[in-house]
Amino acid sequence: MDIDNSGKLEIARALQAKLDASKLNIVEDQNRFDTLQSALAKDPGLVSEGVAGTTDPAIVAAEVASQISFLRNLKFQYLEQKAKDQYVKTIVSDEAPNINAEDNELLRLENERKKEILSAVKARLAEKYSDVRTLAPLVEQDYNKARALTQEAAALASKILDARLTLTRLRQAHPHPRLTIPAANAQLDAQVAEMQELDDELQAVNARVEDVKERVKAGAREVERLRVERADLEKTVKAGQDEVQDGRVVGLYDWYTASLALYRALVSLETSHFESENELHLTYAITPNGSTDRRSIFIKLLFVPNSRQLADAEVAGLAEDVGDVVGAHVQANDVPGLIAAILARARAGA
Repeated sequence: MDIDNSGKLEIARALQAKLDASKLNIVEDQNRFDTLQSALAKDPGLVSEGVAGTTDPAIVAAEVASQISFLRNLKFQYLEQKAKDQYVKTIVSDEAPNINAEDNELLRLENERKKEILSAVKARLAEKYSDVRTLAPLVEQDYNKARALTQEAAALASKILDARLTLTRLRQAHPHPRLTIPAANAQLDAQVAEMQELDDELQAVNARVEDVKERVKAGAREVERLRVERADLEKTVKAGQDEVQDGRVVGLYDWYTASLALYRALVSLETSHFESENELHLTYAITPNGSTDRRSIFIKLLFVPNSRQLADAEVAGLAEDVGDVVGAHVQANDVPGLIAAILARARAGA
């Protein structure tokens, strides 16, 4: 029996020596873990030893899961080694340990208390994980907003620098005295007034141009009419030269034609023709006093048939009624006086 106990004792001692010789480093691992936890408490940016500045929730979750797995394996190894150590000590001990029901009950209560504490810690850890999952998108949004604001601030700073550089160049290109805002406004007002005056002058010039154009058109029509009359007169003269042998007729005809044209120009007579044997139509172009526009006055004279007695007269182109004038001159059989009175009223602006 002693030989058996001695053999078991040697085996236990060999196992103890083997455990002491093996490099389990349980105590050193616990010290290293405590050091890492204190470092993480001081600086949350550290998620693993030698790694700083990691704030990605996915990386943090992976690191935490790795640490939990490592701690579970470490706990399992610790419990396994502790059980082996207690078992060896129980075997090699000369006295059997005094373990009763009270000790087991105490151990059970202690285990339940530890389990409750562990459950509470796990619940708080799960709550923290839930908060991290909830706040991670919000933090990411705030980070993106902050990054966008930072980029906008950098862009604005660059624009401000460019604006300052441009302003400096403008100041160098335009030294004193510079044009101030009040001076620029005064100059603008003066230019606006000048432009208005020039616009008025332009409108007056355009009106004069239009007037000149109308006169040129009227002159062209008059020239065309005179050309036609000249052609007719030339034909008449040629026919008279063929019929009349006396050479003085041509000179007398020219003199009569020139006198007639002069008379027409003096009295502003445009057209005159006989509508019938006792009806004469006269058209005058009169320019009223104080105006540049010519007015057309139409006079129709009616005579007693086969006589020189004036029977009636009609006037068109006047603003006022000239019936009394017509009546008086018709009674006096004064045709020249009637025409002169009507033309006088037309020149007076009637």
